Amino acid sequence: MAKDPVCGMEVDEQQAAATAEYEGTTYYFCAPACKKAFEKEPEKYVSSAAQTGSDEGQP
Repeated sequence: MAKDPVCGMEVDEQQAAATAEYEGTTYYFCAPACKKAFEKEPEKYVSSAAQTGSDEGQP
C-alpha cells in the first residue's frame, strides 16, 4: 500500500485512481483530484510527506 501524498489515504498501487512521477519517484492517488493538486504544487506535498513521516498524527 502507498500513501496518497495529498490526502493521506492508503492506496493500493494496483488499483490507484491516478499516478504521477516526480523527481524519479512514483506517487499514487486515491482520486484524479488529488493528482491534480499534487501536479499543481508537488514540492508542497513531497516536502510535507518527508517531514511528517508515515505515522505522525495517528492516535
